[in-house]
Amino acid sequence: MNTVRWGVLSTANIAQGQLIPAIKRARNAEVQAIASRSNKVHEVAERLDIPKAYESYEELLNDPDIDVIYIPLPNHLHKEWIIKAARAGKHVLSEKPVTLTADEAREVVKVCKDNHVLFMEAFMYQFHSQHARVREILASGEIGEVKLMKAAFSFYMEQADRDKNIRMDVEKGGGSIYDVGCYCIHSIRNILQEEPREIQVQAEMDEVRNIDLTSFVHMKMENGIPAVFDCSFDMSFRHEYEIIGTKGRIQVPRAYRPDKNGGEGLIIIEKDNEDRVEKLIADQYALEVEYFSECVLQGKEPIYTGENTIKNMEVIEACYKAIGTKEKVFLNESKR
Repeated sequence: MNTVRWGVLSTANIAQGQLIPAIKRARNAEVQAIASRSNKVHEVAERLDIPKAYESYEELLNDPDIDVIYIPLPNHLHKEWIIKAARAGKHVLSEKPVTLTADEAREVVKVCKDNHVLFMEAFMYQFHSQHARVREILASGEIGEVKLMKAAFSFYMEQADRDKNIRMDVEKGGGSIYDVGCYCIHSIRNILQEEPREIQVQAEMDEVRNIDLTSFVHMKMENGIPAVFDCSFDMSFRHEYEIIGTKGRIQVPRAYRPDKNGGEGLIIIEKDNEDRVEKLIADQYALEVEYFSECVLQGKEPIYTGENTIKNMEVIEACYKAIGTKEKVFLNESKR
């Protein structure tokens, strides 16, 4: 077998708009089936040229011709269906955040291991080549010793949409940290190759819905480098990070959704009052699909492991704990 057969669990917008087209662009993958709890799945399957359509998730999991299940369900449903897919012998790519708590993340990772299936959380941004290039620049010492990393991911959610948007439902894993702040956390950990040891959060809450509309987060990493990020449903669209060193700084203004600019990522290196701009083009969604498909074909664990997913979830959980207690939260105290 040199082509991995994918099944999609739901007709969610991200599946229709991003992942299904990406699977079709991938060199080693094909979409074989899609499932929904609605008969509209047949229209979607016909429109997107998907051979099989099921009106229940269970039917898809029982299809012997499917190798990988992609899960774009609401956050609170990820755990249940990752576990069911794993027990059905299917490899799993799940949308972020993988679960609502770190303990749930540990559970799904264990179930996948126990059932000998591969699992990966879908942080697609990391497959764009601009981030590996940023790490190369940092390693070269061009901007000197890193003193600060900043990140931001926000968009403005129209007031008329807020009553019906699942991002605003606390029971379904709503909130800006769960939805977009998780990218900031992941990229800080990914670029600095360090874990946070302490976290403080100032949040602007929707008091009726009990979700964070905006969060401002300050982290200190294990090596002492400070990192700050903000995420919001109340600000204009931004998706960026910046690393500041003793000799210069690196700006990445299209960090998480370069696909909105035709896949073009930008790296701006500022040093000695001069700017250098590097442009890299990549299809991050297709690269994500190809990478996970290759892992399936070769039977190798993804570089972005389940343990990494658990660590990201621990930071998300600590952020929400800090919001609740209004106090600084310490991570990995037993290791210090």
